[in-house]
Amino acid sequence: MTTTPTSTDWQQWQTSWDRQQEWYMPDREERFRVMTDVVEAVTDRTPLVLDLACGTGSITDRLLRRLPGARTVCVDIDPVLLTIARGHFADDPRVTFVEADLTDPDWTARLPHPSVDAVVTATALHWLDTEPLRRLYGTLAGLLREGGVFLNADHMDDESAPRLNAAMNALLTERRERQRREGALDWADWWGRVADDPTLAEPAARRFALLGDPREPRPAGTKPDRPTAVQWHLDTLREQGFAEARQIWCSAGDALVAALR
Repeated sequence: MTTTPTSTDWQQWQTSWDRQQEWYMPDREERFRVMTDVVEAVTDRTPLVLDLACGTGSITDRLLRRLPGARTVCVDIDPVLLTIARGHFADDPRVTFVEADLTDPDWTARLPHPSVDAVVTATALHWLDTEPLRRLYGTLAGLLREGGVFLNADHMDDESAPRLNAAMNALLTERRERQRREGALDWADWWGRVADDPTLAEPAARRFALLGDPREPRPAGTKPDRPTAVQWHLDTLREQGFAEARQIWCSAGDALVAALR
């Protein structure tokens, strides 16, 4: 059994994770709001939700505030992020944690329930190459109950308006640079603080061995085969067994897609 120290301020760690992510995505809370709207609209007020690649549990945190009768199963592979999430939700019986690799064909065998009402995920599945992501979509279609909903907010492009995209991305870059000068943490900075924290030393060592050290630059090489177009996600979700799929929300470079089983 994994134990989590109780003396650490886990809320502070989750807040620092949220602020670091918001530096990249200033509209992050808006996508979470829309995502939770859809869960509330499609399910009842006591849904069983799978928080896929949950990280520190940011979506679960927002979801349980909106729907206090909900239950969530939080799945991730990152030992550090799971440690923070377990600490944050330590006294909440509505939240269950599962450590699993989504590229493992048998990852669903670790889940405590054979089906769920909703699956939610954000800024995570872009790490999967095309074919593993396609297979995952099929797995999720089989995991959702009839009428259940899958929601994925991630980096997805709409290439139909390149000048608008360029203008919005330039504005976002300018804001990031200003906030960086004002002390905002980026990805590598945040992980540097993790590595320096004695409480997180053991899970950090496991994380770095398993997934690499985020403080180090990524090696140059062939561009990964990863889908970026919104339309690819919509078409693939329908091909893999979903009855409906549409874009629910978007920003310049990100989108939220919803698919109904």
